[in-house]
Amino acid sequence: MAESDARGLRRPRETRRQLALLAELEELFLAEGFAGFTLDDLAARLRCSKSTLYALAPSKEQLAVKVVGRYFKGAAELLDERIEGIDDARKIIGEYLAGISEYLDRASAAFMTDIAEFGPARDTYQLNSRVAAGRIRSFIAKGVADGVFRDVHARLIAEMAGLIIEGIQTGVIGHRTRVSDAEAFTALSELLLGGLASRP
Repeated sequence: MAESDARGLRRPRETRRQLALLAELEELFLAEGFAGFTLDDLAARLRCSKSTLYALAPSKEQLAVKVVGRYFKGAAELLDERIEGIDDARKIIGEYLAGISEYLDRASAAFMTDIAEFGPARDTYQLNSRVAAGRIRSFIAKGVADGVFRDVHARLIAEMAGLIIEGIQTGVIGHRTRVSDAEAFTALSELLLGGLASRP
């Protein structure tokens, strides 16, 4: 079996061994970051050959991008599973943002710093942040339509949530407040659910 890459070219699917290596790399990068490693270091840590790593990606930089992409793809899939079957917009937003917070809490400060300082990895984070912001806008719209959120300034609040997510992703909020991205998403959940709640 083969699948298409971003350019529409067909490439073979990873083998079971390659998927296991990618999982190991993800855990290693989450714990220690990726910028400081060479391919020789990675081959030694994973007890495999450099040619095995080259079969995953042609350079350490592209390998890092692949692993970062895998991490955020896993987050998206987990979040979808977490909110599946929930109909109450308040619970959806609470579960969705709690899920983001818990998932990001797996990542060390070194990993998040390396993402912020490496353009292609940062682009992957930005894309996922934009998707998350879009999902939250749709959840707010659902809450307003269902009558569980006030419709006063709901669109404005949704846009503000998007800007906050962008601030979390770019590191501005973390730098200014000295909190982790995970903690920032927890605070955003509390802010949204408190601010949007229908008044009795």
